[in-house]
Amino acid sequence: MSRPPAADTVSEARTVTLQFEDNALLPLLFGEHDRHLARIEQRLGIRLASRGNRLSIIGAAEATGIAETALRSLWMRLERGESVGMAEVEAALRLAEGAPAAPASGDEPRLPLADLPAIRTRKGAIAPRSHAQAAYMDQLARQDMVFGIGPAGTGKTYLAVAQGVALLLAGRVDRIVLSRPAVEAGERLGFLPGDMKEKVDPYLRPLYDALHDMMPADQVQRRITSGEIEIAPLAFMRGRTLAHCYAILDEAQNTTPAQIKMFLTRMGEGTRMVITGDPTQADLPPGQKSGLVEALAILDGVDGIGVSRFAEADVVRHPLVARIVAAYNRADQSAGGPAARVGGAGGRRRDGTPPARQEGE
Repeated sequence: MSRPPAADTVSEARTVTLQFEDNALLPLLFGEHDRHLARIEQRLGIRLASRGNRLSIIGAAEATGIAETALRSLWMRLERGESVGMAEVEAALRLAEGAPAAPASGDEPRLPLADLPAIRTRKGAIAPRSHAQAAYMDQLARQDMVFGIGPAGTGKTYLAVAQGVALLLAGRVDRIVLSRPAVEAGERLGFLPGDMKEKVDPYLRPLYDALHDMMPADQVQRRITSGEIEIAPLAFMRGRTLAHCYAILDEAQNTTPAQIKMFLTRMGEGTRMVITGDPTQADLPPGQKSGLVEALAILDGVDGIGVSRFAEADVVRHPLVARIVAAYNRADQSAGGPAARVGGAGGRRRDGTPPARQEGE
């Protein structure tokens, strides 16, 4: 394995030159038609100039430092044989922003990448794509109960499912229980076609999608059939005790206080729980308080419970998604909408329609 590219600081840290030893990897680092470099330039307001196996970063000191760290981390991925695409470029930039300053020797990246948590599944290691994700993954590994709070697209559910799969494959839990409140979207469950499983599957589809990213489809189906993986609406949890399992309650902002209390008190010996949701996106009837908001207030400071909060800057989907979330948040705050009320329970949804009824209400 070759050494990390050496840096040569020129003109009072306004220009940094990186030198790469493996020319075969350069096209992968730069991207097709240099699209990766163009994205870094656009994001940081700097200029990147390549000549041979050298790449110069020209711009403000802070921005050039961020670019240097991001490029070094991407180069390390390529040396390990991992792929680099636009998603990895965005993740490297997010992780580089706010990282410690680069050491004078230039021998190591500013960000201690080896120290960041990783969730290992049979499809490989899942690494954090933002500092908030890194903190969340650290809590998932250490705490018995974790709340993941923030907007859509920040990886709350995906990482929770990944951690559950990793623990299941390692034999540290006997099963995974994935649950969501079944919120009706204009149609009563009883009028939907099919048996009970077919009626509720549309509400649980995001959990299935995350599972299929972690394991082959035939293995997912086999473990569901054997009971090692259970996916069920929240109403099915009443009266049970969940022992030696990994339980996830997704979309918890759509629970009532009674429902979320019921779920949290299902916790048995050797069980870990993760509760995810976005308090600004509750689809509860007018005047109904979100159980997630109440639980966060009541359980604040309780030993053994971790809370990870995500912001719009942590959105790891398409970059446009983060800008859409930010635009809606600004509109809500100026109009006194859900984001301004901090909890979002009751009222009308962001699209102006009345909130849907809660299954089991």
